[in-house]
Amino acid sequence: MSDPCLEDAGDRLIVWNGNAHMRGALSPELYAVITEAFAKAQEPRIRAVVLTSTGGFFCAGGNLNVLIARRDMAEDARRDKIDELHDLIRLIRSSPVPVICAVKGGAAGAGASIALACDMIVAEEGAKFTASYVNAGLVPDGGLTAHLARMVPRQLAMEMCVLAQPVTAERMQALGVVSQLCAADDVVPQALAIVDRIAKGPRVAQGRIREMVARAYDQDEAAQLDMERDGMAWAAGADEAAEGIAAFLEKRTPEFGT
Repeated sequence: MSDPCLEDAGDRLIVWNGNAHMRGALSPELYAVITEAFAKAQEPRIRAVVLTSTGGFFCAGGNLNVLIARRDMAEDARRDKIDELHDLIRLIRSSPVPVICAVKGGAAGAGASIALACDMIVAEEGAKFTASYVNAGLVPDGGLTAHLARMVPRQLAMEMCVLAQPVTAERMQALGVVSQLCAADDVVPQALAIVDRIAKGPRVAQGRIREMVARAYDQDEAAQLDMERDGMAWAAGADEAAEGIAAFLEKRTPEFGT
């Protein structure tokens, strides 16, 4: 597979980033595939979305030749182009189902932004996360600084963004950013194993939990308590809770279905 493509595997969607000869650099085709994936993710049968690559590197971020061409554009037009990337980040962040990123080789620039926007990351041992915008006289985009501020100490964010210091997947795992480390050939299978676990759970409750966790970073404790109250009041009367509680009391595995 040389071009990005979407694999529909029944209860899950897998976005395969192609463009391996350019280390998975961003492309209009990738934008289109990610947009299609999250439109399909609204269907009740879909339990998770996996973002990964066909080559040995997840995503090298923006194509510098494209950025050079943008120099002659008006600033408003450049903003519009950046918002195309930001729309993808918004799609990932607002997904109704969990999103897992399977990182082979590494993720750089906007590729790191996409990876860090996901709910969980499975990474190849030795993979590197890099934000080398500064080396080209640029600044981060794709929500990278927002994600780093929530995930790593300020000093490490500065190392990454001001010094363009690559950070290994091992260090990211130690900080809790990377969920699992494995050999290159196991990255996608391990991500799919996470989906297997998700698929056995209650889809609607998982989506509510995902939203609650996302909101927790942006609103105060009082608002979060209200959100948890309202969420629990809804959940306690839902069919998923009826099945889950009954299964627990009957000492059996719950069957949540869709």
